[in-house]
Parts: sequence; C-alpha cells; structure tokens
Amino acid sequence: MRITKYIPLVLLMMAAVFIASCGGSEDPQPQEEPAPVLLNTSPENGAGGFIENSLSIVFTYDQNIRCTAQGKAGISVDGGASVASVSAYSTDLTVEVSGLSRGSKYTVTIPAGAVQGYRTNQKPAEAVTFSFSTKEEEPVPVDPEDPKDWENAASAARNMGAGWNLGNTLDSNSGDVNHMWIEGGARTTADYERAWGQPLATRALIHMFKEAGFKSIRVPVTWYPHVGTLTVKSKLLDDNNYHYVLDSWTGTEIDPVWMARVKEVVNYVIDEGMYCILNVHHDTGSASTAWLRADEKVYAAVRDKYCELWRQIATEFESYGPRLIFESFNEMLDANSTWNHSTDAAHEVINKYNADFVATVRATGGKNAYRNLILNTYAASCDEVALKAFRLPQDTVEGKLLAEVHSYAPYHFAFDTDHPKTEFDASCETEVTAIIERLNTYLVSKGIPCVLGEFGADSQKRSEAELVKQARCYVSNAAKYDIPCLYWMTLSNGEDRTVPKWTKPLLKDAILKAYNDNKTK
Repeated sequence: MRITKYIPLVLLMMAAVFIASCGGSEDPQPQEEPAPVLLNTSPENGAGGFIENSLSIVFTYDQNIRCTAQGKAGISVDGGASVASVSAYSTDLTVEVSGLSRGSKYTVTIPAGAVQGYRTNQKPAEAVTFSFSTKEEEPVPVDPEDPKDWENAASAARNMGAGWNLGNTLDSNSGDVNHMWIEGGARTTADYERAWGQPLATRALIHMFKEAGFKSIRVPVTWYPHVGTLTVKSKLLDDNNYHYVLDSWTGTEIDPVWMARVKEVVNYVIDEGMYCILNVHHDTGSASTAWLRADEKVYAAVRDKYCELWRQIATEFESYGPRLIFESFNEMLDANSTWNHSTDAAHEVINKYNADFVATVRATGGKNAYRNLILNTYAASCDEVALKAFRLPQDTVEGKLLAEVHSYAPYHFAFDTDHPKTEFDASCETEVTAIIERLNTYLVSKGIPCVLGEFGADSQKRSEAELVKQARCYVSNAAKYDIPCLYWMTLSNGEDRTVPKWTKPLLKDAILKAYNDNKTK
C-alpha cells in the first residue's frame, strides 16, 4: 500500500490544528473583583449640632482599604473648611476636617477611586459625599435693664437647668489652724487656686460647659485667707515636726487682688450668658479653720465680720445683672461639727445668719435690692428635720429667695465606706427619688424654689456607667419640680480642665439628657 499519496492531506490537517492553536494563544483575563463597599459613617451622614471647630469623620468599609497620597489629596470639603488629615487603617478611612464655623453646612467629597481595596484586579470604591452641619451660635441673653423687671426666684430655678461646680479651685485653703501650709509660702492667688490639685480656671473651660448645654456654674469661694491680716508662725507640735500654725487673724477688708481674681472667674460665667452662683464656702464646714458656726456664742462673736464680708462682696458686684446669684454660705455646722442629728438651737442660728445675709445684701442697694439670693439649710442638709426647721427671712422684695441643699446618696454608694455599694440599683433609686420628693414636700410645694447645689459621688471607685444611673435619677426627678442640679466637680477634672475636655463624657451627656427630657414646659 502506498502512503505517500496521503502526505499532503496529513500536512494540511496539521497546519489547521497549528493555526487554530496559535489563534487562542492569549490567556483569558481573570474576573474583576468588586469594589470596597461603604457600610456606615460615624457620625451619621446628615448629622448636625456640632459645636467644635473641627470634626473627625470615620468611613467604615466592608473590607480592609487603603488610600494613596494621590487619593488623599483628592478628598475635599466645602464651605471654607479644610481637610486637616486623612488616614486609612483596617476597614476605616478617617477624615479630619477643620476650620468649621457655627451655623454652617458642609459636604465632604471622596472622589471615585480614592479608596481602594487590597485584592488583585479589584475595582476602586465609588465616590462618597458626606454632609453635616454645625450648631447655631446662641446669643447671650439680654436681661431687662430695670432690675424691677428681673425674673423672680421661681423663674430663675426653672431656667438654671443643669449645672456644675467649679470646685477645689477658689475654695482651696489650708483647712487646719495647726497646719497652715499655704500661708507658709508666697500666698499668691495662683498658690491658693492650685493648692488642691486643680489648674487655674479658664474662660475656655467655662465655654465648654456652655457649648455642651449647661446653664449654670457654681463658683465656691473660701474667703478667710484673704480677709484682713492672717499671720502664721512655725511651731513644734506633738508629732515632733514644725508646722505653720495660725497666730492671729484681724481685720475685715478683702484683699483686692483676691477679689479681682474672683471677679475674673465670675465674668467667665456671666459673659457666656450662664447663671453664676457665688458663695462663702469653706469658711463653714468641719475644718478647724471654719469660723462660721451654727452656734449662738460663735454667732455673736463673728456676726459683724460675716455681715461686713457680704457687704464688700455685694458692693463689688452690685452692677451685675440677674444671672449673678449670691449664696449665703455652704455647709455650716454647729460647734461640734455635727453633720446629722442637728438641734433646734443650731437651726435657729442658721436662720439668723440667713436673715443677716439678706438684710446686708439688700442694704447695699442698686441692683442688689432685687437680686435673687440663695439660702442654705443646716449643713445644706435635705433631711426632714433640717427642712422643717428652715424658714425664709423677712425681705424687702417679694419672691426673690431660694433654698439650697446638697445630696450625696446613697451614702455607701457616694462615699468609700467600710461597706461600699458599687452598683446603683433599685434600692438606690428609691432612696434618691424619696429625697427629691421630700424637697418638693417641704420647699417647692410651699412656694420656696429650691436648688440642689451639690450632688454626685465622692469616690473614684464607681464606674462611669453607675454614676450615670445615679445622676440620671437625681436630675430626671428634680427637673419635674424645677429644681436645678449642679454636679460636684468630676465632669472635667484635673489636667483635663486645661485642654479643656470632658473627664466623664457619658456622665455629662446623661445629666443634660435627663434634664432636657424631664424639664417642665
């Protein structure tokens, strides 16, 4: 059989196979991976009410993402603001915008392709627009020029809202006649203001409280180190150490440098359109330096000095409007420093001091003749005995007096005791609710507006979540009776005040929300 005649046919078939194989020599392209998908943003798109001049926005995607230098440069914000920084980490793209103005709307634009994933042959992310707005600047309230038209005490209580104490600042003092450690130094105003671990008060700190929604600031002031001439001497005591001890205290004139600093801090508050409560603070209390006592003999000895102190304070601030409120004294105790089980005699002395305070302030005339004034119970107590014994003195103008009490409850929750209570449970809520109801029974329902001048917990061992429960209980119940509540200190504390920033932001939010959700209309 001859094979040669089939050779051309075989060659033709081989050529066809070769041509076919050459025509499909390119590898097929892999399928393109889908782009990263935006899941959510923080804050939410369209959010408003921001008060700071900068804002950090986090865009969270469904996978790890990256953003090249070119991509970062393409991210923009309108409205005259600027993109301060852009960073990508894990699934988050964080865009920091700055230069924000109050009462404005802004849109952040992330162009298509700026955000990319890490997968091979992957589409870049789609364009994103994010809008937000800042809160309108609240105008400083304009009060009536004629003090005869100023609001009464009940209206002030209703408008004072949520408040805070600028504590351990202008109230700081040596506190022990046998250990006058501040007086042993240079005794500058800054020495006193920083003596208890707090930085100097600033306008920015007070502004932060105003911006957050607080309506009132209490400015506790201890006056005795700055009145007259106070001298100390070094003395060997029983502990075999030399201490600066109180040698003499004479005179009644307030140091003008100290008064100027007090006035400066008060102005921080008043300039924000907030209520400012100015008082006589650790001149009372249980310390050996407390010269004001709910004791008949002590009262007779110091009455003139007390009246002269308030005459000078009232005269210095006479021109101030109705948002400055004077408070007679802080937590005055009897000669035995009794916190509980107060006596009828002590209550009567408290009522005498309050009457002297009102008469002295009114006698300075001018706007002080119509100013709202705050009077404390014995020890600023909210116990039934103290509330029953409290009475308003005679006044030359009607409806301008308020009562003040303090409350740190329940005791084993608020203080570090041998049997501490770390959770604010149902029994705690019952106790606090009963306290507020008692204030209504003995004060508010009888036409005496009331201020809860201090509340909180004097413990570093309670979680912020439990402190939130306590504060919410106080404020929500008190707001129903127009009782303003002023938290003691720790909302912004220590070096956080210098920034300023919140030490307990969740607690701050809870207080404001409780008040706004429950205040009377």
